[in-house]
Amino acid sequence: MLRLVVQVIDKATPVRPVRRLLLPEVRWALAALVLFLAGLAADLGGGPVWLYWALYLGCYAAGGWEPLLAGLQALRERTLDVDLLMVVAAVGAAAIGQVLDGGLLIVIFATSGALEAVATQRTADSVRSLLDLAGEADSYEVGDEFVVRPGERIGGDGVVLDGASEVDQSSITGESMPVPKAVGDEVFAGTLNGTGVLRVRVTRDSSDTVLARIVTMVEEASATKAKTQMFIEKIEQRYSVCVVVATLALFLVPLAFGAGLQETLLRAMTFMIVASPCAVVLATMPPLLSAIANAGRHGVLVKSAVVLERLGTTERVAFDKTGTLTEGSPRVVEVRPLGMSEEDVLRYAAGAEQSSEHPLGRAIVAAADRVPVARDFRAEPGRGVHAVVDGRQVFVGRDDSDVVREVEAGGRTAVLVRVDGEPAGVLGLADRVRPDARAAVAALAGTSPVLLTGDNAQAAARVAAEVGITDVRAGLLPQDKVAAVRELGERVLVVGDGVNDAPALAAASTGIAMGRAGSDLALETADAVVVRDELTAIPAVVALARRARRLVLANLAIAAAFIVGLVLWDLFGELPLPLGVAGHEGSTVLVALNGLRLLREKAWRG
Repeated sequence: MLRLVVQVIDKATPVRPVRRLLLPEVRWALAALVLFLAGLAADLGGGPVWLYWALYLGCYAAGGWEPLLAGLQALRERTLDVDLLMVVAAVGAAAIGQVLDGGLLIVIFATSGALEAVATQRTADSVRSLLDLAGEADSYEVGDEFVVRPGERIGGDGVVLDGASEVDQSSITGESMPVPKAVGDEVFAGTLNGTGVLRVRVTRDSSDTVLARIVTMVEEASATKAKTQMFIEKIEQRYSVCVVVATLALFLVPLAFGAGLQETLLRAMTFMIVASPCAVVLATMPPLLSAIANAGRHGVLVKSAVVLERLGTTERVAFDKTGTLTEGSPRVVEVRPLGMSEEDVLRYAAGAEQSSEHPLGRAIVAAADRVPVARDFRAEPGRGVHAVVDGRQVFVGRDDSDVVREVEAGGRTAVLVRVDGEPAGVLGLADRVRPDARAAVAALAGTSPVLLTGDNAQAAARVAAEVGITDVRAGLLPQDKVAAVRELGERVLVVGDGVNDAPALAAASTGIAMGRAGSDLALETADAVVVRDELTAIPAVVALARRARRLVLANLAIAAAFIVGLVLWDLFGELPLPLGVAGHEGSTVLVALNGLRLLREKAWRG
């Protein structure tokens, strides 16, 4: 059986694209093809019998040893593989003098296996290039203390003993803005410290951190997924057994009634060849492989043919918010002046923030048309910044006034700007929604998109309204997202990017990760990766998967028609072996070419 499965990417042993042609499957398929063509030339050119027979048999050995070995290994596990069936049919053809027909069967089978191996390696290489190895997590015991400097990742779950800062917790909680941390606050392993210095006491063992529990949830969710087989694999075993039993019956029963050996063997071998599920197998793989290749050209790496099949059955789509529907970077979306113009509020705030490393400060500077020179800059981690701008004392930071609470109620992060101690205005900042988010959600309207986020309800509602999602579930921890995914049904597609999304990606029928912003854990857990973070590629790949599924069904109908027709001809008439091989291989080529239509650009555009 032809299989395409890329489950675990070994990041330690990258394979260069130029080496794909050196894959064992490709080398043996090329050798089989060369020997077959040489044998065919000697056969048609009137060469000696021993020469073209030797070349044909060399083709059998080069292209058939690997499927024969795989078939015998499957037989040892009490399963009958189509690989073994094809080799037996080819050997049977040679046994009755039809060595050319058997060689053709071997070449086609070996070539399809080589093409699959190349496609598998290309997908593996592409995914591997996205995964950067993260540094090993620090190992701390409960009670240990450590210092976290500006810009460092926190090495363990604990409580702040001293210092103040802002911590980016988006990878764990999904919150889009850094969270102020002061003495007594809890911090999590793997989160990113801001501008302050923190002294932290470890409260959980490294094996029991929130990050470790998330990884455990990913493993458990992956293990609970039912073992998914391709549609054709579900019927392959029973069908292959039926073909073998019928072939033996066609050979043994007539012999028992006195029929001639060669005539009986010829009919039985013809039956095995025309009834073999080669066309059925190739009815499935070319459309799926073509769709995977087409999606890869457009920046979506689908890790297996099974994944593509599941994508084609998607009924619900669940989106993460931060880093998925949004870019994960704040911008100024509202200015409320209190006693001076909007331009002046932004100018003073940008002047004070120009030396700040805080993401909110960078967003304020980016929003201002003109940034004046400031002096005497001073930052208070967790509170704000002070500076002298145009000779006036300016403070930009957090406050608890009514106008600040009003801005925050709209799903924004609010900062107060004071000039010479008096309120000058309030700036509302929010995460930037991706430009193509609304179009992507609209294209998936038939799947009733839902928003699952760990962020607060106000921020979630604002983003949902911008992109057109009405089903919003906010304040979710990773385990809550898993429960929500299971509640949505069995055919759910989850789109996410963070460590906190990984359990939901694993629990879903299909998971898609954002390639640029995605965490290593999310990229490894997901079934597909959107390399360029283009959200509109998601409805496109779902539509492509549905077209591939329809084409597979059409191909199966074509293959079944050929098989039934040829089998009936062989059973109730006199089907010549060359004609049987031609019909069998002709149907195989026909469905393969039909599947290759999904390689066209038009197939992606829909």
